[in-house]
Amino acid sequence: MAQSKAGSGTAPPAGLRVLFLGGSGVISAGSVARAAALGFNVTVLNRGVSARRPVPAGVEHLVADVRDPGAVRHVLGRRTFDVVADFLTFTATQAASAVELFAGRCRQYIFISSASAYQKPPASLPITESTPLRNPFWQYARNKIACEDVFTAAYRELGFPVAVVRPSHTYDATRLPLLFGWTDVHRMRAGLPVVVHGDGTSLWTLTHTADFAVGFVGLFALDAAVGGSFTITSDEVLPWDAVYRTVAAAAGVDDVRLVHVASDTIAAQAPELGPGLLGDKSHSVIFDNSKIKGLVPGFRARIPYSEGARQIMAWHIGHPEARVVDPVHMALSDRLGAL
Repeated sequence: MAQSKAGSGTAPPAGLRVLFLGGSGVISAGSVARAAALGFNVTVLNRGVSARRPVPAGVEHLVADVRDPGAVRHVLGRRTFDVVADFLTFTATQAASAVELFAGRCRQYIFISSASAYQKPPASLPITESTPLRNPFWQYARNKIACEDVFTAAYRELGFPVAVVRPSHTYDATRLPLLFGWTDVHRMRAGLPVVVHGDGTSLWTLTHTADFAVGFVGLFALDAAVGGSFTITSDEVLPWDAVYRTVAAAAGVDDVRLVHVASDTIAAQAPELGPGLLGDKSHSVIFDNSKIKGLVPGFRARIPYSEGARQIMAWHIGHPEARVVDPVHMALSDRLGAL
């Protein structure tokens, strides 16, 4: 691997052999594209090709279910990799299986955790890599913490070459950050009230997948990254009201009617939304990206959400099948707005 000192800017070699577990999701697809553009030998392993995010030309695609270790061993054979990027591990059991499967098969293993694992509510801001990991509200976040525990133990006890990356809310052109997705855009355009959780002033960080990819791929093959954890987010911080108004502006709406409803109330009316709200979005988050910038000096989030929102609108205009107005969300919005 590249002998890199923090801030040195040493670039990994162009012929790096990289395996992505996943590779067709909102976060991973952008990183696959960047790794391929940099000339790495990129392989994607997942259960099938995404129509929304196809594998780029020149990228090898292997089909297997990562939950079936035998199938993965069969398609990989005796192959080894400089870097394995794991976007598909969500439980401690899966993490233990990954350690067993890839021990001795890679020189660096990057596990994608989540910034939702950080202490909620945060005792102080900004959030750094030393912020405690504790989320009593959301099982997803607790599972990611448990995965980190497994990988960290494997690093300490076995020398398993893991690095942990914690992204926060990362998006691409297909993904709206609004509570009810395209239904909220429809309501904006129709002049109907749109529900925002809390009082709209809590702070949030949105990161474009292309920006995330610069920091993430920049970690590939760096010795200094192994054994560490890294937050990779934008430095742009917006109150939720501003997020909604930015989307409204991109949708051509000058005067959007926002209605504020307590997150607890939304969770009571729609329990499926509760964990993500109470365990993540209802808390103000500001992240310190000094650590990733120290190892990857070229990393800086360059796409403001105003531009990202325009990309989202343009994509949805070109994909009418994604412009779904959900009658359940319409009714729920009306009910919440009347409380």
